[in-house]
Amino acid sequence: MTVGHRSGPAGPTGRIRATGRRAGAVLGVAASVLLCACGGDPAEDRQPPAGSAKTPAPHDRPAGAGELPDVTGLPLTAAQETLDAAGFPGSASHDALGRDRAQLMDGNWVVCFQVPAPGPQRGAAEVDLGVVKSEEECPAEDRSAALPGAGATAPDLVGESVNVARAALDGASDVTARDVSGAGRMILVESNWQVCAQTPAPGLPLEGVAAVLDAVKFGEECP
Repeated sequence: MTVGHRSGPAGPTGRIRATGRRAGAVLGVAASVLLCACGGDPAEDRQPPAGSAKTPAPHDRPAGAGELPDVTGLPLTAAQETLDAAGFPGSASHDALGRDRAQLMDGNWVVCFQVPAPGPQRGAAEVDLGVVKSEEECPAEDRSAALPGAGATAPDLVGESVNVARAALDGASDVTARDVSGAGRMILVESNWQVCAQTPAPGLPLEGVAAVLDAVKFGEECP
């Protein structure tokens, strides 16, 4: 006959292990309750309050839209950087003195005029800057809009730069520019020279005519 083994009461070690398991379960439940109470959907937490409006950053808007800054008085390089940062890239520039000079070194030019004017733009605004060299004063108005155009008769070219005058005499058979200061200088950079007198006179036909422009450098007195 086999005598069965009867287990005795649990010893101290058994009671400690059971108690530890129960305590762990209780802590686990408490932690779950706290997570449910305090936690939430992170995406919901990041949502802006109802009714709040977010101003779009320049890179979030269409190019040429938003608040156009005032860049008059700034060096051309700084003006272009300011416009780029505000969401108006690719601005154009022109000689505000009407001499049709190219802006080869942007840092040597200063902004006198800008189109459109500063303020809100709805979109597709192409900014054009009228500039002069750093050592020059801004004219009272942008003179580039009054450049003489080519036609069948000679326009009044006195006071214009030789390069602009030459373009306006496109209908002539030939155009010669000469220094009339008495120094006998060659006219190399025509945008640095101004017309003192012209042949043919304003209003006369250009076709088949050899035109002549008498000139001195800007800043010099015409004879």
